[in-house]
Amino acid sequence: MRLSGFGLFGALLFLLCTAPGVAAQGEKRVALSFDDVPRGAGAFMTPDERTEKIIAALSNQNAAQAVFFINPCKLDEPPGQGGEARIAAYVAAGHVIANHSCSHPKLSNTDAEIYLADIDKAEDWLKRRDGYRPWFRFPYLDEGGADKVKRDTLRSGLAQRGLINGYVTADGSDWNLEQLTLDAKTAGKDMDMKALRKLYVSSQMSALDYHDELARITLGRSPAHMLLLHETDLAALFIGDLVDEMRRRGWTIISADEAFADPIHNAMPDVPFSAGTLTGSMAWEKNIPPPLSPIWIGTDLQNHIFEKQVVKDVEVK
Repeated sequence: MRLSGFGLFGALLFLLCTAPGVAAQGEKRVALSFDDVPRGAGAFMTPDERTEKIIAALSNQNAAQAVFFINPCKLDEPPGQGGEARIAAYVAAGHVIANHSCSHPKLSNTDAEIYLADIDKAEDWLKRRDGYRPWFRFPYLDEGGADKVKRDTLRSGLAQRGLINGYVTADGSDWNLEQLTLDAKTAGKDMDMKALRKLYVSSQMSALDYHDELARITLGRSPAHMLLLHETDLAALFIGDLVDEMRRRGWTIISADEAFADPIHNAMPDVPFSAGTLTGSMAWEKNIPPPLSPIWIGTDLQNHIFEKQVVKDVEVK
């Protein structure tokens, strides 16, 4: 049977909601993290408006303390202008900040000592701010790729600096969805916001449910999850809807402090290629195959749904 349009979208959502393992018994906890702060303007609002809406949405949902991973060097670039005030607003609202490097380099393409110096530059800025936590998240989730010497140099370097890996356990590729909206805006295309909201929420939930199932198979339990999001207009628009859906499916929103206290924060998987989610690497290390369900909406499928449901058949003004 051929599925297209809302038939394909509806079928995917049905499978996502009913697949074995999604409603698994036991506690399910997740913290929210936002990368690449301060981020440039998105497709729908100014950076100042975005920060206000993210803070308001998290507050309205009584969501626990989130963590915002900072690139201080972006404050010196036009897209980051005014970013210091926005970062302070997140902290004033009860959230915390941590290190995402100063200039957002990719470790696989950077000398290890230069990379560590970039981390140090960000630390110098962060340690003088309220809300600081000693966590470092690798840009692009790239921990050295196939270069184990570089990987281990960074592991040692972080330990020497008293930093823990600000790992991710679930990634719903929200960065890709943001780029799709930016491209659509540049092309002068209108977007169906209801369909966009569904795609944003279903993408994040598919990643969370998929990686929770993978973790349960690998660890025998559901860890305190850390969901990767970015400081995007889509988060500002739809984070409330996402939190509602999480809670509807039995998830508890916990603080970043609680999530990074989970025993998996000590894990250092030895895998052929170090990148991506910690849950994925831990499964790979144990030769655990991916679960057959729930469905994970990757970027290819996300692109397809965006094309068919968010911009297709919407009148171009």
